[in-house]
Amino acid sequence: MCTYINRRGQVIRVGVGTPRQTQISPLELPRYGGGRLSGIRCIATHLKPETPSEAALTAMTIQRLDALVWLTLTGGGFQRRGGGATGYIQETYLVHLIPQGDRPNFEFSVLSAQLQKSATDETDETDEIEESSVQNSPIKTQHFPWTISEPLSLDDLADQDFQELVEGLEAEFQAEFVAKQVDADQDKVLLVGVMTQHMTLLDFEDGLAEITRLVESAGGQVLQTVRQKRSRPHPQTVVGEGKVQEIALTAQTVSANLVVFDRDLSPAQIRNLETLLGIRVVDRTEVILDIFAQRARSSEGKLQVELAQLQYTLPRLRGIGQAMSKQGGGIGTRGPGETKLETERRTIAKRITRLQQEVNQLLAHRFRLRQNRHHHDVPSVAIVGYTNAGKSTLLNLLTNSEVYAADQLFATLDPTTRRLRIPDGGGGEPLSIVLTDTVGFIRELPPSLIDAFRATLEEVTDADALLHLVDLSHPAWQSQIRSVMNILTDMPVTPGPALVAFNKIDAVDGDTLALAREEFPQAVFISAAKGLGMETLRDRLAQLIEYALYPR
Repeated sequence: MCTYINRRGQVIRVGVGTPRQTQISPLELPRYGGGRLSGIRCIATHLKPETPSEAALTAMTIQRLDALVWLTLTGGGFQRRGGGATGYIQETYLVHLIPQGDRPNFEFSVLSAQLQKSATDETDETDEIEESSVQNSPIKTQHFPWTISEPLSLDDLADQDFQELVEGLEAEFQAEFVAKQVDADQDKVLLVGVMTQHMTLLDFEDGLAEITRLVESAGGQVLQTVRQKRSRPHPQTVVGEGKVQEIALTAQTVSANLVVFDRDLSPAQIRNLETLLGIRVVDRTEVILDIFAQRARSSEGKLQVELAQLQYTLPRLRGIGQAMSKQGGGIGTRGPGETKLETERRTIAKRITRLQQEVNQLLAHRFRLRQNRHHHDVPSVAIVGYTNAGKSTLLNLLTNSEVYAADQLFATLDPTTRRLRIPDGGGGEPLSIVLTDTVGFIRELPPSLIDAFRATLEEVTDADALLHLVDLSHPAWQSQIRSVMNILTDMPVTPGPALVAFNKIDAVDGDTLALAREEFPQAVFISAAKGLGMETLRDRLAQLIEYALYPR
């Protein structure tokens, strides 16, 4: 049994079960935050003479309880009339949280046997943990966020000055919290990856590496990664209940203020996870949208990013019932009225409609520009490829431009068009073409981005030919090629012929180069950073244009 008491000594909740089974949701706690405790302590009885379980300690950590008092029974001594548990209190333990700087070091396996046991005993049967990852998990030094007293007698426990203890702890927590806020120029992220049955281990690890890079590009710092293997994602929380508890404990332990999942989450899953974890949860799409919002520089880019963000936000708005309702006048309008949530939804829907109209105007403007180029018989080539493949660097090198280029994901959002003169395939005058740098692609590009950036993506479908740039130095270059080809195949209009160009050949070994030549014998191999293979690329572009305009 667990009894929850506030600082006034009032019992606010009594639950039958373990601290984990009776824990209070962070959203229901009277006070919650990194620099303070919740103002509640829990007294829990246990029928076995043992120290507090890790599940109970995790529940205490998630709720940020002032203290957990753990009482164990002797198992004998007196018999209650009517039956029931017997025995006297044998031992008591006092547990409380401690600031990060005071935490002792413990060596433990990342997926400890105790955590697995608690997950098996108190979670649903669908919660699966990969055995191989348990057996091979490294032993790491962990700073647990709690301290457990030696066994105490009831008299010793009664002599404890809880008010003085809590005030001292909160002063330390507040000082630590303020110090972190001064240095907090980026989110502290706990990354969560879920490997389902249709994924290979290589694809799973590549996906984790990519989401880590996305978080860093968005300005976050990945502190730790939590993994789980499941046959399919849990419909309510993606991961099982035991893993949710582990995530909550890990987030508290490493002082993370944001949890990022390596996949898209439904609005209900995000709400459930935030309720259980007590900190903000975002999915892969929201991280990408945040990067796009940071990178957008032109009015066109900002317009498309805003549209994508609103389309993502609309189904995820949350209300608080009838609070802040707005009543109307007249027959049929009386009652609770229209909630603030409904008003916000209607406002966002109107804004989306207006932005879509502006995007349609942008489409028409770009269409007129392309028609003007076609009228003057100027062939066009669009540079496509995975994000950070070096497209902007290549455009700058070929056309002597100064487009922003950096070693980061989605450095370029706005399409940039420049004129390029290449040798004529027939040996005549040099041929003048336009080269367009487009937004980079990524695995499983969010549908909201595809819809919002349709004005930009039409530069790809309306081009006479494509130059598919591939980062050969990336370990997953083959899967990146497949991702780009899948996106091109799904476009409403089939793009023109494509030339595959492998970039960054100066950073790869001979075996990788030989494999790429074997799989793509018609490809061209270059290094935009070093200026290697540019003459060959120009010649192949001339052949590509000739084939696109005059197919045999």
